[in-house]
Amino acid sequence: MLSATYPLPRLRLPAKPTAWRYLVTMMLARPGLLAVSAISGALWSLPIALLPVAIGRGIDAIGSGDSDSVWLWGLAAAGLGIAQTLAGTVQHFASYGCWIHGAGVTQRLATEHAAKLGVNLRDTTTTGDVVAITTSDINPIGDSFEVLGRAFGSLIAFIVCATALLTTSPLLGVVALIGVPLAVVGIGPLLKPLEKRQTKQREEKTEVNALAADIVSGLRILRGVGGEKQFLDRFRRSSQRVRAAGVEVGRSEAWLAAAEVALPGLVTVVITWLGAQLAMNGTIGIGELITFYGISVFLVIPVTTATEFAGVLSAALVSARKVCKLLSTERTLAEPENQVPLPEGPLDLYDETSGIKAEAGKLTVIDVGADAEAVASRMARFTDPDEPALAGGVPVNRVTLAELRRRIVFAHNQDIWFSGVLREQVTPAEPGEVEITEALYAADADDIVEALPNGVDEVIGERGREVSGGQRQRLNLARALATDADVLLLDEPTSAVDAHTEARITERVAKLRRGKTTVVFSQSPLWTHVADVVVSTKVVA
Repeated sequence: MLSATYPLPRLRLPAKPTAWRYLVTMMLARPGLLAVSAISGALWSLPIALLPVAIGRGIDAIGSGDSDSVWLWGLAAAGLGIAQTLAGTVQHFASYGCWIHGAGVTQRLATEHAAKLGVNLRDTTTTGDVVAITTSDINPIGDSFEVLGRAFGSLIAFIVCATALLTTSPLLGVVALIGVPLAVVGIGPLLKPLEKRQTKQREEKTEVNALAADIVSGLRILRGVGGEKQFLDRFRRSSQRVRAAGVEVGRSEAWLAAAEVALPGLVTVVITWLGAQLAMNGTIGIGELITFYGISVFLVIPVTTATEFAGVLSAALVSARKVCKLLSTERTLAEPENQVPLPEGPLDLYDETSGIKAEAGKLTVIDVGADAEAVASRMARFTDPDEPALAGGVPVNRVTLAELRRRIVFAHNQDIWFSGVLREQVTPAEPGEVEITEALYAADADDIVEALPNGVDEVIGERGREVSGGQRQRLNLARALATDADVLLLDEPTSAVDAHTEARITERVAKLRRGKTTVVFSQSPLWTHVADVVVSTKVVA
C-alpha cells in the first residue's frame, strides 16, 4: 500500500465522524488528484460520445458527394480516437491514484489509530474487526474513489449527447433526457437490499477473521488438548455463514447488473425506433439516423457507470462505518491537561493502592503472587486507578504518555513478536547506552543468536514460532534490556528457563542495570539473591 514515509494528507475529521463525512473529507483532501481524474474522465468520455456525430456527418457527406467534407469528418473521427487514447491513459493513472489515496490512507489511519489505542485496543474492538478494516474494507473505499472520474466524465458526455439530440431532434433529445435519468433512478430500489446484505457479509467476515486469529494464536494449546476438530468445526460453520452471506450479496449484484443492461437498453430501443420512424418520414437523413443510433448505444455507458458507482458507494458506506467506528474509539488513558515532566535520572516508584515502593537506582524484587501484573500496570500507567502511582514523586497521570513509555518500560513475559529481522526486533526505537550484544548476553540469549543461520540478521516469524518458549522469553528480556530505560518493570522474566540459566541471567541483569531502577516481579529465590530490596506480600488492595 503506501509506504510509512508517505505523508498523510491533512484530514479534519470530527471526533465521531459519519461514513458520509469521512468519504467526503477524504475526497477533499486531494482536490488536485480528484480534479485530474474528473477532467481526464470527461476528456475520455466526450470523444466516445462525439464519434457517432462525426461518423453520421461523414456518411451524409458521402451521400451528397462532398469529398472535402468526407476527409474533414474522417480526420475528426481519427482525432477523436487519438484524444480518447491520450485522455484514457491519463485517466487510468489518475483513477488508480485515487484508489491508492482512498484505500491506502484509510489503511494508514486505521493502523495508526489502533497503535495509539495500544493496550486499550483489545477492550474496545476485536481482532477480526481490525483485520477486516485493514484488509477488506479498504478495497470498496478505494473503488468508490477510483470510479469518481469516470462517473463525472459520463455525466458530462451525457449532457453533450442530450444537447446534440435536442439540436437535431427535440423529440429524441427529450426521450434521452427523460429516459436515461429514469433508468438510473430505476436501480435505486436495488441498492438498499444490497447495502443490507453487504453489512451482513461484513459482520460474518469479522467473526471468521476473529476466529481464525484465535485458532492461530492458540494452535499449540489446541494440539496439546486435542481441540483441533472442535475449532475446525466452528471455523467451517462460520465460513459457511460467510459463504451464504456472499451468495446473497451476489444475488443483489446480479439484479443490479441485469438492471444496468435492461434499463438503458430500453432507452436505446426507443430512441432507435423513433429515429427510424423520423428517417422513414424524411425528417432526418441516414447519417443522422446512424448518429442517433450511435449516441443511443453510447448512453448505455453513463447508466452502467452510474450503476457501478452506486454499487461501490453502497459497499464503501458499509466499510466507512466500520472505519469511523474504530476512529471514534478513544483511549481510556487520557493525556494530562496540566503536564508535569519526570525528574532526570533514576526514579523511585510508589503504588498508592498497595503501598509497595521501589527505590530509585536499585534492583527491587517484588513477590505479590497473582497481583504482580495489576501492580506493574498501575506503576507504568496501563490502568488508571483512583489513586495514581508516583514516579519520582510525580503522579503518573500527570506525565505525558510518550515520556512515560520512554522512561518507564513494562516488559511482560508473554509480549508478542512481530515478523521481522531479529536485529530490528531487539533494537529499540530510541537506543540507549546498552548495545544489542550486551542485552543478548545479559539475557543469556547469545547462544540463540549463534545457532541462527544469519545471526542477528535472521528473520524471525510472527510470535517467534521458530524458537522455543524459553528462548522466546530470553529474547523478550534482551529486547527490554536494550531499551536502557530509567525504570524497567519485569514480570516473571525467567519463568520458562532452567535454574542454571536463570542464575546466569539474574547475575548479569543485576550487573547491567546497576544504578538504574529495576523492578522484578518474581517468586524465584535466585532473583531474591541478587536483589537490593525484597518486597514480599500477598495482600494487595
